[in-house]
Amino acid sequence: MRRHRLGRKLLGTVSALGLMINATLAVAQDVDEEFLGVILLGDSKREVQVGTATATTVINQEEIDDRQAGTIAELIDSVPGVTLVNGNTPQGSGINIRGFGANGTYGTDSKVLVVVDGATTGAEELYRIGNQLFTDPELYREVSVIRGTVGSFEFGSGVIGGVVQLETKNASDFTEGEIGVRLRQTLEATTNGKGFASSTIGAWQPTENLEFLFNYTVRDQDNYKSADGTEIPNSKFRMPSYLVKGRYTFGDNDAHAITLSYNDSTTDEKDVPYDTFGTTGGSFGNVDRTTHSKIAVLQYDFNPNGNDLIDVSVNLSRSEQAIDQTCLPASAPFGCFSVVDADHNYETTKLTVKNTAYFLTGSVEHNLRAGVEFSQRDRLDAPSAPGGSDKRIALFAVDEILINQNLTLTPALRYEIQDIEDDTAPNNASYSNDALMGGLSARYEFDSGFAVFASAAYTEMMPIIDDLGTPLFMTQPEKSRTYEGGVSYTQGDLFSTGDALQVKANIYQTYVWDVTSYSNVANIDVKGIELEASYSHASGIYADFNATSADGISKDSAGVSSNWIYAPETSARLTLGKRFGKAFDVSWELVAARATTGVGNVALAGYGVNNLRATYRPQTGALKGAEFRFGVENILDATYQSQLSTRVAPGRNFKLTMAKTF
Repeated sequence: MRRHRLGRKLLGTVSALGLMINATLAVAQDVDEEFLGVILLGDSKREVQVGTATATTVINQEEIDDRQAGTIAELIDSVPGVTLVNGNTPQGSGINIRGFGANGTYGTDSKVLVVVDGATTGAEELYRIGNQLFTDPELYREVSVIRGTVGSFEFGSGVIGGVVQLETKNASDFTEGEIGVRLRQTLEATTNGKGFASSTIGAWQPTENLEFLFNYTVRDQDNYKSADGTEIPNSKFRMPSYLVKGRYTFGDNDAHAITLSYNDSTTDEKDVPYDTFGTTGGSFGNVDRTTHSKIAVLQYDFNPNGNDLIDVSVNLSRSEQAIDQTCLPASAPFGCFSVVDADHNYETTKLTVKNTAYFLTGSVEHNLRAGVEFSQRDRLDAPSAPGGSDKRIALFAVDEILINQNLTLTPALRYEIQDIEDDTAPNNASYSNDALMGGLSARYEFDSGFAVFASAAYTEMMPIIDDLGTPLFMTQPEKSRTYEGGVSYTQGDLFSTGDALQVKANIYQTYVWDVTSYSNVANIDVKGIELEASYSHASGIYADFNATSADGISKDSAGVSSNWIYAPETSARLTLGKRFGKAFDVSWELVAARATTGVGNVALAGYGVNNLRATYRPQTGALKGAEFRFGVENILDATYQSQLSTRVAPGRNFKLTMAKTF
């Protein structure tokens, strides 16, 4: 067993990072000017990230509003490679990316990282009750999903599935930088489950340099019904959420900025199944359960005018997820197990200091992001869930290097040291681990609009507090390597003046070994392809398309192979829409998936689901500034169940949203 305290081996790694800092970069100019024009126009519903080798999808404020999603999971299920476990409730749902993450038994396998304003959130492998992401979409202005490992090294280690980043709303999003007070009220109603949501936002800008935001959102839903009229138990919820945020800029040219935010979401459930993924109490019985998620972030930014070498951010965050539950004896056929009656609590404190420097070495441009991260995760001791602490120090550097305006090389490096301790007597065991991880991506852009790219990445998932009861796992990090490659194309004025096309195809292969997250699994091999495309026309017509297909194989210690059923199902999503000036936006969406095998080796039929969305923004008169959105999900009332879900999907659902900023 290797034993050392935090801080050892850092000096050697600092030297290695220093060499990398002097040899590597990032480029804000790796997208040509014509394409930047398309981004600014925003004619399509979703921009394809063709200017990077990283598989990234960004969902902006307009799409967040238009999708009328009740959960973050529902919002990002439109990203290729993302599969939901359920998804239409904040509890009993989860996010799986490229075959890793939530799986219907555990809330997460710790291979998908969720980051809110820089804070790492979520639990580890809590059996049947863990949550990756417990919050409301109305609190956020942008959500981005990084798929795979290569773009993850400045966020954390062990990221095999991907990273979900969320950015909360700012007061200036509503005041537009003008002194004064703005109020925004949003009301939403849904027919399936008789859902209701209200979001009230107050934005106050007393001076040009100071702004405050308060957002209170409450979302309520009864049990929904499937297409055949069957009520799905354990699908109702009521979740109040609020966000308080302030920002102050000062100094010459506002070079300094301080931002403070607090994000809070709660559900209080009575007489519900212990298994949040299931629909009945089963052998575990029912519980009264309160789930409370709290995220506090303090960030300082320093970006002096005229100095491209300094753009510093210091981010101090604390996130907590508390699950308090009480077993109901009358519902438990075999009595109340201690694990069912247990309370759980995770607290993660993190300090990240990062600098972004732009500089030249000859004719080569560099955009270097480098920093240090300190983190500590503490977990309350509970039956079958040992308490402990996980302390880490990490150094990271990501350098985007632009050569001759066509070739972009992006090496990335992360070195992490871990001390993990079991705080419970009589164990009081402690373990230490360290790992050097990294990757390299390359992208070459031709003058024709085509670009080719490839990447390779290696990461290690450090042991987690959940596994403290198994000493073997404490000295055996899971290891993964991922290879990716693909092609993109972007072109304006392709078929007529003012139109634009973006296409990106990506293939990947991920191999994981020394597996400890799954029983009787020694290694996992997943291969897949992802396609994203968008087209917009000057007339207002637009189309968005994405698709994914993947296969996976796992092997046990004896070398016996099995299908990896968590690999993304073969699916596609097509959106066709038309904008009528600034006032109207109407779109139709088809989501289709091939027949597959779901959780528990249940055969699932293929499906095609139609959705309709319409947005009206009056440009004149008394209703100017108001927004009306109407949506119909599952128009044809199809009965279906997605690959990792443990519940049948909702039947037809009408949604109406009204919003106005005063």
